[in-house]
This record gives sequence, C-alpha cells and structure tokens, in this order.
Amino acid sequence: MDHPHGRGPELTALADRLRALPPSCGAVRLVAVDGHAGSGKTTFAGRLSEALGGAPVVHLDDLATHQEFFEWTGRLRDWVLTPLAHGAKARFEAYDWGARRFRGAREIAPAPVVLLEGVGAGRRAVRPALAALIWMELPAADARARGLRRDGPELADFWADWSSAENAHFAADPSRPHADLLVDGRTGEPLPPAATAPGDRSSGPLSGRLTGDSRRN
Repeated sequence: MDHPHGRGPELTALADRLRALPPSCGAVRLVAVDGHAGSGKTTFAGRLSEALGGAPVVHLDDLATHQEFFEWTGRLRDWVLTPLAHGAKARFEAYDWGARRFRGAREIAPAPVVLLEGVGAGRRAVRPALAALIWMELPAADARARGLRRDGPELADFWADWSSAENAHFAADPSRPHADLLVDGRTGEPLPPAATAPGDRSSGPLSGRLTGDSRRN
C-alpha cells in the first residue's frame, strides 16, 4: 500500500463533487486517475472507489500487454467505453502478466461514476469520454524508485523497459497539463486549488467543482 490514509473529509467531498458532474460516457461519469507508474494510482483509486460507495474501477494493466504497454486504446474503446456508453456491462478478458495472455474475466457495470486507473488514463484519445482527470503528483524518478522497492530487483529490467516507454508516451501525449485535480502521490490527499492549475482543463469550471474553490465556478 502506497500510503496508510483512509477515507478523509477531503475524499468524501471529492466524491460528492464527482457525482455532481455531468455524465460523460452514456450515463456514466468516467473519471481517470493517471500518473507515473508507482505514483499511487491504484491505492488512490481504491480509496476513491470506497468513498463513492464501491464505484467500479477499470485497471489499464488489464488491457496493456508486455508487447503493447500503451497500445490499448482500441481495446478500451471496444471492450469498455462503447458498452458503458450504451448502458451495457463491459465484459472482457484481462491480461495476466504472469501467464502473458488474456485469461482473467472482468465485468464492469454502468454506474454513476466509473474510475479508469492507469498510466495514460488521461491520454488524448480518452479525454473526450472523461468527466474528470485526476493526476497523481509524484516525480517520475520517485515513482520509479517506489515501484522498484515494491516489485523487487528481479523486475529491474522490466522497469527499465517500462520507464523508457512511459517517458516516450508522456512526451508525445502528456496528461498532466489537462488535469482537473492534482493529488499528492505521497499522502494521497488532493492538493489545494493553487496547486491544481497545470493547464487548460484546470482553468475551467470543472476544476473549481473538484477542488471546492467557488471562485472558479
């Protein structure tokens, strides 16, 4: 676990604001949790899901593969976004990173809020379907060091390959400049409004609702 924090008032307030956003994918408010590998995305998404009363979470690790770290956009569209947009359950086989093949059944039901968690969740091709984009604020080097501690030295070569691909991805298609909210990758707590203005999306009304800064509404 990246941090020990439970559900605090800030997370409860954030959940309320997410529920109040307009739907973005059919009747679903699709909320992306993006950031560098090791930045705390999975842990934060789990906490946010709990604050939302058990909101479904789509993990992009289930759609990526060893050969295609970031070429999962088509699978996400066909397996998840299109069904949800039509009010249907998303059913697909998840990638097993040990067996190196798709074999784990997953089912994601339409819900008021569905979380999309993983590196690149806020990429250009996905943003039109998003109600909000959350970025885990932790430098890439710190996130990688955390991931290496978590996974052990036997995965050092994998991490080297992954980091190279991740750097190339974010150089070509950055998510952070489009974030509606930054979350501290060390504490898992939303950062104050003054810190959540990295780019164009955060200058609009959505950021104000997520941060609770009424001056932005």
